[in-house]
Amino acid sequence: MRVCTALVVATVTVACGNAGTDRVSEIEMDRDSQDLASETPGSCDSIGDLHFICNVISPEDLAVVPDSDWVIASGNQAGGRIQLVSIAGKSARVLYPTGTANERLDSATYPTCPGPIDPQEGDDFRAHGLYLAPGNGPIHTLYVVHHGFRESIEVFELDVGTGFPLLTWVGCAIAPEGATLNAVVGLPGGGFATTSPRLTGEIASAVWEWHSDTDWIMVPGSEDIRPNGLEVSDDGEWFYVAGWRDERFIRLSRNRDPVQVDIVELGFRPDNLRMASSGLIYAAGHTDFQEPTEASNVAWINPETLEFERIFHHPYTEGFAAATTAMPINNEIWLGTNRGEMIGYFSAPELR
Repeated sequence: MRVCTALVVATVTVACGNAGTDRVSEIEMDRDSQDLASETPGSCDSIGDLHFICNVISPEDLAVVPDSDWVIASGNQAGGRIQLVSIAGKSARVLYPTGTANERLDSATYPTCPGPIDPQEGDDFRAHGLYLAPGNGPIHTLYVVHHGFRESIEVFELDVGTGFPLLTWVGCAIAPEGATLNAVVGLPGGGFATTSPRLTGEIASAVWEWHSDTDWIMVPGSEDIRPNGLEVSDDGEWFYVAGWRDERFIRLSRNRDPVQVDIVELGFRPDNLRMASSGLIYAAGHTDFQEPTEASNVAWINPETLEFERIFHHPYTEGFAAATTAMPINNEIWLGTNRGEMIGYFSAPELR
């Protein structure tokens, strides 16, 4: 494993140029007839060790519900919804929006929220990034990056105490003016953070924090780092940012002066980041984006040492264009995609 580290205060430094150790699961396939401009539903048949859960529109991000059989999947294309996926059954159903909506605005926590999502959105509704903040019991908090009639973070209460999960909308935060949002994480102690890969104005991209008493605050040191995916350390001292356009993993200090920014080049474009119970961060993303040689990649990253290892590489598949998120679930690694209608999964390699 090649070690890629940089501990540099108040400046941005690129730490190494190669993608670390490669221990990849790689399956070749004929690509001559593939049209990357229009992803259409593909076969649900397995390809080697890669298997699929089908009829899930644009599952760009995934969130595991603790101590349950359920995974929440987003839907970031036309017809996309917040979807509920059975781990054992490998099947999905729509969780939100449906014909009936449970809504209970928590105006004390979300004082600037103007009200629920407009039910007239229809296929304009998009659920992009997800984050599930576990509760002390059966009730958890689900944060959703929402595109539609408004750009926002929507907040839901997820109750799994009744057997089948029940989703109740409880609040929102309208995006900063001119911001397009991508990923979201709940913060230790309350509030949440989001990435904005596109902003109008002098600063073109940033990471933002939101709290009930402050509204939105731009995170120092995040200006123009072109962020995509986002995670946070358990102690809240560090943000971990996927620099999709620049093929970078960024460790950014939080509430520290001067700001510390550490950067590692991964050799692929990381999209979403997911913290595993092992303490490793899983990064999924693309090589050769929208080219004939486009492929999915997964790496695990040690957020303390910045060592990383690429463990999966797979060429473009019709119906599953390229992985946008990777998450360990039991003895499998599940993959989401923005351009397709399938969730992928394969047997997890052993840590070494």
